Amino acid sequence: MIDFKNEISILISSEVEGLNVEEIESLIEVPPNYDLGDYALPCFRFAKIFRKSPNIIAEELAENLKGNKYFSKIENVGGYINFFVNKEILAKTVLEEVLNQKEKFGSKNIGEGKNVVIDYSSPNIAKPFHVGHLRSTVIGKSLYNIYNFLGYNSIGINHLGDWGTQFGKMICAYKKWGNKEEIEREPIKTLQGLYVKFHEECEKEPSLEDEGRMWFKKLEDGDEEAKKIWKWFVELSLEEFERIYKLLKVDFDYYTGESFYEDKMDRVVDMIKEKNILKESKGAYIVDLEDYNMPPCLIIKSDGTTIYATRDITAAIYRKDTFDFAKAIYITDYAQNLHFAQWFKVIELMGYDWAKNLEHVPFGRVSTEEGKLQTRKGNVILLDELLERAIEKVKLVIEEKNPGLENKEEVAKMVGIGAVIFNDLSNNKIKDIVFNWDRMLSFEGETGPYVQYTHARANSVLRKAQYDVTSDIDYSLLTNDVAINVIRLLQSFSNAVVSAMEKNEPSFIARHIIDLAQAFNRFYHECPIIVEDEKTQKARLSIVYSVVTVLKTGLGLLGIEAPEKM
Repeated sequence: MIDFKNEISILISSEVEGLNVEEIESLIEVPPNYDLGDYALPCFRFAKIFRKSPNIIAEELAENLKGNKYFSKIENVGGYINFFVNKEILAKTVLEEVLNQKEKFGSKNIGEGKNVVIDYSSPNIAKPFHVGHLRSTVIGKSLYNIYNFLGYNSIGINHLGDWGTQFGKMICAYKKWGNKEEIEREPIKTLQGLYVKFHEECEKEPSLEDEGRMWFKKLEDGDEEAKKIWKWFVELSLEEFERIYKLLKVDFDYYTGESFYEDKMDRVVDMIKEKNILKESKGAYIVDLEDYNMPPCLIIKSDGTTIYATRDITAAIYRKDTFDFAKAIYITDYAQNLHFAQWFKVIELMGYDWAKNLEHVPFGRVSTEEGKLQTRKGNVILLDELLERAIEKVKLVIEEKNPGLENKEEVAKMVGIGAVIFNDLSNNKIKDIVFNWDRMLSFEGETGPYVQYTHARANSVLRKAQYDVTSDIDYSLLTNDVAINVIRLLQSFSNAVVSAMEKNEPSFIARHIIDLAQAFNRFYHECPIIVEDEKTQKARLSIVYSVVTVLKTGLGLLGIEAPEKM
């Protein structure tokens, strides 16, 4: 595909001494609207070179550059040179690339030969998988797809919350009030009930907290009974989680939870001691971070047990040794910002230069209209209930709008679950989301179902026309504003993907494919596609095929399926 920015840079470099092509390209801007051109070059930087005002420089350069085949117009406006791309060449270069590359269109080899470890989802064992876990799960899976698409080798890790003091509390609750048969019948619901009961009873009898800590100490010390109960909780929970992951079509390369690092922590604690940064404080062991404007990082609690930071530091060192990652990404809500800043700093103080390659990707929280989700209080919306309700709602719409649709059950799953995922990923990840059933499941406006329906509509046009991919196209027939707007969005798809990777922000892709779907629907209504003139039909069908290709790719990068019929 022709890189028009690069072409501008080459043209300008032949006229301006002292600046290379890369420096010039970094100056090129995209105007706020296409009436001002496709690209604009401010000439203020050239004033010292030419010893003239930017306005005069822009005027002279614009005159010298006229007649280039890639640009239909080059003009100066107030110290800027505005470049208008030749629309026929633009249509040809973009559409031919989509036709040739198909599902690979927009991909790059930015990360070739590099591993990126992505730590996402990470639900807590023996607790419900609620909508609060949705964000880490779908953001993580999308980033996994995006990094792979750009040439990296993504390694997805589910760092299960399967260790810590809460398991002492759970074991204590089970020993006091649990029923084995009831737990096996409804594992998560029953275990959650025990967890809630434990905290309610603690308010009446505070000594229960000590009993819970005692059971976790037993677990860390390898007590046979504690280990057996804990392992049972883990197995029951994983069965429930897998059912939800299957619905979301999310998977992982490794399930290495906190417990995986239990036998590796002593070595890491010794390493921290050897660096002379571990200090005793009131019977506990900490790394003092006062010089970095942070509270101390607790490594060993006063009762001798480990804490999240100990396990996270151990996990990071293990992952670097095992995968030699170029980047390690951790996806959690923003409440953990300080936690990650602390242990990232400990890794740095241990002398590891790869600490700079650790990235925390924080996201906003999901809450109900009644307030924050809290497992202790039992105030949760279960994720499987949400997904099933979304699917049922779509089934009703299908029965009303298209009762004869093939594979209704499968399409309802694709669209219902796609609606939930898209609702999450189309928002900037750092924003808090107040959960609302109607808004989450709306099928109007800028939603996942709208993009999926556009993809299905375009597919229907291709089927009706019995379209075959061809390179025999008259691109001069695709220069009207409605067609060119679609083509420009196809052209910039790769930039949206790269930006999503650089910022760890899938919403860039979600917003881009909404824009593309909207632009295509305008094209669909204003430019009849199946027409008598064969050349016109063939040209317009190339746009339809390209839109189908890019919408499917974009949805796929978000972890959403693209049904061909709806």
